[in-house]
Order: sequence, then structure tokens, then C-alpha cells
Amino acid sequence: MTSSFTPDPSLRGAARVARWLAEDVGPGDVTTEAIVPAEARAEAVWVAKSDGVVAGLDEALEVFRALDPELEWQPQTGEGAWVEAGTELVRFSGRARAVLTGERTALNLAQRMSGIATAARACVQAVEGTGVRILDTRKTVPGLRDLDKKAVAIGGGGNHRIGLYDLAMIKDNHIAAAGGIAAAVAAVRAHAPGIAVEVEVTCFEELDQALAAGVEWIMLDNMPPARMAEAVRRVAGRARLEASGNVRLENIRAVAESGVDCISLGELTHSVSAFDISQRLLGLDGA
Repeated sequence: MTSSFTPDPSLRGAARVARWLAEDVGPGDVTTEAIVPAEARAEAVWVAKSDGVVAGLDEALEVFRALDPELEWQPQTGEGAWVEAGTELVRFSGRARAVLTGERTALNLAQRMSGIATAARACVQAVEGTGVRILDTRKTVPGLRDLDKKAVAIGGGGNHRIGLYDLAMIKDNHIAAAGGIAAAVAAVRAHAPGIAVEVEVTCFEELDQALAAGVEWIMLDNMPPARMAEAVRRVAGRARLEASGNVRLENIRAVAESGVDCISLGELTHSVSAFDISQRLLGLDGA
């Protein structure tokens, strides 16, 4: 038995873009409509003001094209490219009102996604050579999860699970509700026999219980690297080991060298440092 939840189609495609714009534009862009004639055309450029990984250009284009279906879009670099401050990312031209009205919505998306991709790339590079995968979590802004996770992938990270439906993650409150790890695992197996199961553990006693229950994944929660290394020896390949909690760029290499299979970081998406991008108007015709 699997989840009966069906994603809202309005969170995808043109309907989603319309919701983004409705939030910002509402009944109209008062400033632009007052200043810029409806027939005016404009050319603009996006310039990076930070060093980092580019992501979100496709989503930005969706925003502008929703306002001007004939807008011309000329990327100067690609998704996933590393750029330095001062690099031109894209040049575009179209109806001036569309160029100005869509500016903030498009920039917000690209700056957030580029920030996530840049953080993911830094973590991936920090563990290079260890064979450890960097994973994201479900700590995302509601409505933006697929974009947050796309950005992690663009940065070289992996998407652990998309939602509550594609992996059974048994955490401390589930264990308490079920009366123990064995009971919690048994309940999940009976309810959804085709779903992989992961158990969060904080000590070796819980680790041994999870192993005895035959789970596919075990999350080592807030363990120091030395204890993680001991956990790796105890597990001996019988389950995939995920390190999580209190992991930062400064200590991620030590965590990776413990021998775990992957490291998940909520901060990739819940504490985003936006990548700074500036939109500059290059020309305005018909004003």
C-alpha cells in the first residue's frame, strides 16, 4: 500500500508561474505601468555579483515568457556553470513592461537556486575522493521543493527523498509512538511492503536494533566522526549509512572519512545564502 496523496497540478508548469506572478503583481505593476508605455521595448542583461554556480535560468525564462511570450532569451552561460562576479549570465529583450514587471520574481528564483547549487557544489568538492554522496533533505520552503532539489542536483548533490511517500523515515517520535524500533519497522513493512525503510539512531543500541530489523537505510544522528567510524564497522555493509546533524562545511570532510555512504544537510535548502545577480537595462525603445 502506498500513499494516496496526489500532488496539486497547480504547483507545476504555467499555473505555478501564474501563482508566482499573482503574488507579486496582483492587480497590476503600479510603478511600471505609470512610467513605461505599453508599446515600449527593452533589452536587459543579468550580471553575477558573486562567484558561484548558476541555476534557475530556465525558471526565470518561464516567468518572463508568461508576461511576454515573444521575449528573446540569449543565455551567456549554462545551468551548473561556475562563474565569477562580473560574468554576464543572460541577455534578453522584449516588451519593456514584461522585462521590468518580471524582474524581481525571476531574480528571486534564480538567486535562491544559484545559492543552493553553490552550497551543494562546495560540499561535493569538500568530500571529493571519499566516494560519499551529498544529499538534501525535506527542509524546503513549501511550494518550492522541486526547485530547491533541482538546484541541489545542479550543484552536484543528490536528492534523498522527495516527500513522505517515497521512503519510510522512522524518527524518534515514530519510535516512541510505536513502542520501539522493531515494532515501528514491522508496522511500516505491513502497511507499505514495497517501500524502503530508514531508521534514525543516536546510539549503538539503536543501531543494533535497526540492523536486526533489516532496514535498508540507517541515519546516524548527531554522532561525532569517531563514533560514525565505529558504526560503519558494526554495520559492515548490511545497510546504507547516512550521516546527519551538526554537519558543516568545516567538518564535512572528517565526517566523510568515517566511511559513511552519504551525508545529508538541511542547511543546503533551509539556510540559503542567495547568489547575488543584478538586472541592468541596456536600452529602452518607444518610451
